[in-house]
Amino acid sequence: MSDRVASSGVARRIWHVPDVADSDPVGPLWRAAQLFRLLSYIYALGFRLGTNGDLHHDGVAWVLFGVLTAWTLACGIAYYVGFGRNRYWVAAEVIVACAMMLSTSYVATTWWAMNNQTWPTTLWATNAVISVAILAGPVGGIVAGVLVGGTSAFVKSTFDLNFGRNATIIVIVATGMAVGLAATIARRAHAALTAAAAIAAAAQERERLSREVHDGVLQVLALIARRGREIGGRTAELAELAGEQERALRRLVSDAGTGVGADTTTTDLGPMLHAFADDRVSVSAPATPVVVDTTVADEIRAAVRNCLDNVDHHAGTTARAFVLLEDLDDRVVVSVRDDGVGIAAGRLAQAREEGRMGVAKSIVGRVESLGGTATVDSEPGVGTEWELTIPVRRETS
Repeated sequence: MSDRVASSGVARRIWHVPDVADSDPVGPLWRAAQLFRLLSYIYALGFRLGTNGDLHHDGVAWVLFGVLTAWTLACGIAYYVGFGRNRYWVAAEVIVACAMMLSTSYVATTWWAMNNQTWPTTLWATNAVISVAILAGPVGGIVAGVLVGGTSAFVKSTFDLNFGRNATIIVIVATGMAVGLAATIARRAHAALTAAAAIAAAAQERERLSREVHDGVLQVLALIARRGREIGGRTAELAELAGEQERALRRLVSDAGTGVGADTTTTDLGPMLHAFADDRVSVSAPATPVVVDTTVADEIRAAVRNCLDNVDHHAGTTARAFVLLEDLDDRVVVSVRDDGVGIAAGRLAQAREEGRMGVAKSIVGRVESLGGTATVDSEPGVGTEWELTIPVRRETS
């Protein structure tokens, strides 16, 4: 049994039989084309036997048919295995096919050429058109079809515009176009699948890294921040630095985990907002997915991030923030509330008059660009609450 397995492996190495998972996106087309090549060769052999004795130079025709046999075998192996799938080999095949067709003028009489298909059959010559189409697409297939079909017309010394009686060139050109389109579609589908697989793999890796970061670094930073505040003194400064790093890292993980940069069209707001949660930020969201357009989700994320940044910078070192997500069918509402020092009356209006438009642009401007509204309610010593209302369009069945 082991000897048979070993001999099979040797055979695969000798003949270079391609693995089932051909890396060439049009590999199946190349292999299928070689079956057509075999059938067309059998047809050419039958045609040669059938016309034996009818040609002007039968001996030369048999020598040329020997060359054709060797070339057919070489092309079949080269294209099936893969080392011949290049422009040089394909160009050589077109030259050989046209040369074989042109030899009709020598091996046969003019009368024979006029009343029969070009030697060694148009069907066999179509292999060259198929190879060009697979390699170069529909345009290349059409050009090769015109060249091969034109060679046939040249040999016959006639070009009949009545394609109802002489449809050979139309069939050859149509074959090149159809096979070229199939090859182009196969390459595009392969590229799309490869991109989707890469995105899926990247997403899985991000999720794995996010879990590891959450279970390790984030928890340690949160512990340092909490214990540092409890100890107080100069340790509180280290606690604030640890807290800032924890929040920055959570936001980085949030961007990766929610597929920023990925080719997605919708995003679930729940997991996106939960990524902001830490020892000072609590997040509440519905148990069911709240799915919106990714562009809308990105703007909501940025607005909420700015609200939380304001809590960090202005609400006080001990302030906590509370984020609430509500799904109201035709709109979503995100509330960001803190228990900090609040905003003095008229402070926002004064900031606008002084040309400081941070809040207006980063929060209000983002939400209004989505057709929503952003309102703020704050009193000194009570805290601040932002309410972001964004209309959403849901698909109805």
